[in-house]
Amino acid sequence: MIRFEQVSVTYGDDTAAPALDGVDLTVPEGELCLLVGPSGVGKSTLLGTVSGLVPHFTGGTLRGRVTVAGRDTRTHRPRELADVVGTVGQDPLAHFVTDTVEDELAYGMESLGVAPAVMRRRVEETLDLLGLAGLRDRPLATLSGGQQQRVAIGSVLTTHPKVLVLDEPTSALDPGAAEEVLAVLQRLVHDLGTTVLMAEHRLERVVQYADQVILLPGPGEAPVTGTPAGMMAISPVRPPVVSLGRLAGWSPLPLSVRDARRRAASLKERLPETEAALPKPRRESGKAGSEPAEVTHLSVRHGRTAALRDITLTAAPGEIIAVMGRNGAGKSTLLRSLVGMHRPNGGSVRVGGVTPHRTAPAELLRHVGLVPQEPRDLLYADTVGAECAAADEDAGAEPGTCRALVSELLPGVPDATHPRDLSEGQRLALALAVVLAARPPLLLLDEPTRGLDYAAKERLVEILRGLAAEGHAIVMATHDVELAAELAHRVVVIAEGEVVADGPTAEVVVASPAFAPQVAKILAPLPWLTVPQVRAALEEAR
Repeated sequence: MIRFEQVSVTYGDDTAAPALDGVDLTVPEGELCLLVGPSGVGKSTLLGTVSGLVPHFTGGTLRGRVTVAGRDTRTHRPRELADVVGTVGQDPLAHFVTDTVEDELAYGMESLGVAPAVMRRRVEETLDLLGLAGLRDRPLATLSGGQQQRVAIGSVLTTHPKVLVLDEPTSALDPGAAEEVLAVLQRLVHDLGTTVLMAEHRLERVVQYADQVILLPGPGEAPVTGTPAGMMAISPVRPPVVSLGRLAGWSPLPLSVRDARRRAASLKERLPETEAALPKPRRESGKAGSEPAEVTHLSVRHGRTAALRDITLTAAPGEIIAVMGRNGAGKSTLLRSLVGMHRPNGGSVRVGGVTPHRTAPAELLRHVGLVPQEPRDLLYADTVGAECAAADEDAGAEPGTCRALVSELLPGVPDATHPRDLSEGQRLALALAVVLAARPPLLLLDEPTRGLDYAAKERLVEILRGLAAEGHAIVMATHDVELAAELAHRVVVIAEGEVVADGPTAEVVVASPAFAPQVAKILAPLPWLTVPQVRAALEEAR
């Protein structure tokens, strides 16, 4: 269905290093093919060559040949491939062309001239498949990031393309919504013979469903293809279940929790039954009313919709809190309230002793910083170097502070790189460095691992742990259960704008099948949550 013949892509002049090089492979019809590799190795570029966006939209030079259902993407522009290829990028907002959910689902079919009766039936089917029926009349701008992601996927599904190209399709989705989307993709592959080519960093969600894995080892390196188990044995990026299998010496490596549980008996016998040694927050006693964050009976409304109801929450110095819950629960609204973007309809918000929505931005920057879901909202300079210099100046930090953080999170990114040429995960890391340059006592992160590979996530964890050790309070809204298990001292679960659980990480995540990490599911009822915890326990038991 998809054929790459000695494909290379170069951006800029011919002396630039190729973003892709030596790609020669075939994606068979009716298979789910998973594209994996570290951030910045060219996964999005490879996906773009299939839809024709590379090079017709992005520019650059494409050498070699890419054919989809027999059509050469060099001679067929994206609009001439629209009836065959459906594409969903990392940024759903860039995908939308209408104002409401139902109109967006219908737009692609209108462009292809689908009969009205067929359009109506497909819209209803897609609303049900993706759990969007209750949102059909909602303006797209009012949806959460995860809800927007589902609409973007649905707008492609309604056209019934032969090939689906998906870039990080579950990155903004809660665990339940991600499972729904993956179930839909499986039905399309198994029942309709749709070919799916998907790049995804959340491998714990998808690798067990893949028929084939394409591994891009590094920038400009030729891809390697094979079975999921074979590729995970050599891949530099791998889910916790595979890392646990490697640690335990299992062969072949398990790809799912079920496979690992069947083989975990011997590993459980080697592990002590003591409590997992979770990090403790550094708590400092400050002046009354000067905690990094104090939320008291907070209520926020968006028009007629109650986004938050009676939220009470305190973040102490050195404490890392993960705010979890399904898409649209109110997590982002809570974070935005802490930086003054929403005026409370009831209750109060205090950060470092000031009221956010009544405080000038320059003053508020000294108390709190927010890294939003869409990093481009913070980035406005033409180069990474200029962005870092501006961040240092705004924060009153020593020159080079932001650049050092970028180097720690994303080694090898040149100063001259334009932020729009970075991958979604790289832009997120740059935005994080911009906010961290001010070293605010309260750091807010909205989906901080969206688009990050496992290595970048590990570097992020170390940076955040270091900040917490220095006394910074960190509140992160996340669907990444593995990140919460690895990093958070405490988990707060929000549903329909209300707090439904608040307690130590081990207690809250293990009590919920949706939020339990893979290691906890595999080793239950033992108290271990992550692979590093298991590794440390095994070393102590020797």
